[in-house]
Amino acid sequence: MKQNLYGGKFVVFEGLNGSGKSEQARLLKEHLDKCGWATLLTKEPTQWTEAGQKIKEALEGKMNLVPLQLQELFAQDRAEHLRKEIIPALREGKTVISDRYAFSSIAFGALGVSFRVLFKLNEDFICPDKIFLLETSPEECLRRIAKRGTKIRIFEELEKMHRIANSYKRLAHFEPFENFFIVIDGEKSIEEIHQEVINQSRALKEKMLS
Repeated sequence: MKQNLYGGKFVVFEGLNGSGKSEQARLLKEHLDKCGWATLLTKEPTQWTEAGQKIKEALEGKMNLVPLQLQELFAQDRAEHLRKEIIPALREGKTVISDRYAFSSIAFGALGVSFRVLFKLNEDFICPDKIFLLETSPEECLRRIAKRGTKIRIFEELEKMHRIANSYKRLAHFEPFENFFIVIDGEKSIEEIHQEVINQSRALKEKMLS
């Protein structure tokens, strides 16, 4: 991946479905807005690209795709997401907070596609300045998903989620990315996690001002 050379900072939240990352992304935006930062909260896959709409259908079981086809759609969606939304905001000096990014594609995609191919699909995209990985056990994630009462999606099976969690662990300690990953216990309270995220974000602000 390429270094972010734009004016703003790029922060990503990663984790299993049900890990609590969406809530923490929202809370970070609210905190930074109160501090006077210009921010953009976004997520992947998008809902507004053609590829994003096809991904939604595939994840809901309405479209059958082989694993590589699905990952190619994620890459297409990401390219358009970067071009139309993320990079313009970074150029304006905004802090972009994304709920999922390329590391989701690699961790989830590794169920059916090799790491080598997944890295190749994502090699031309920019690397975030911070990646918050919420490590929450698959069992706890499934409990939370069941509590929501939403329909189970194709990746929300215990065995698959354990494999995805292991892929995230590999990524967090993979040499090109290990300095960007901040691993947080996703089973702490929402406030404890938020405070940890804020503390790390202060370090990011210091780097922006230096």
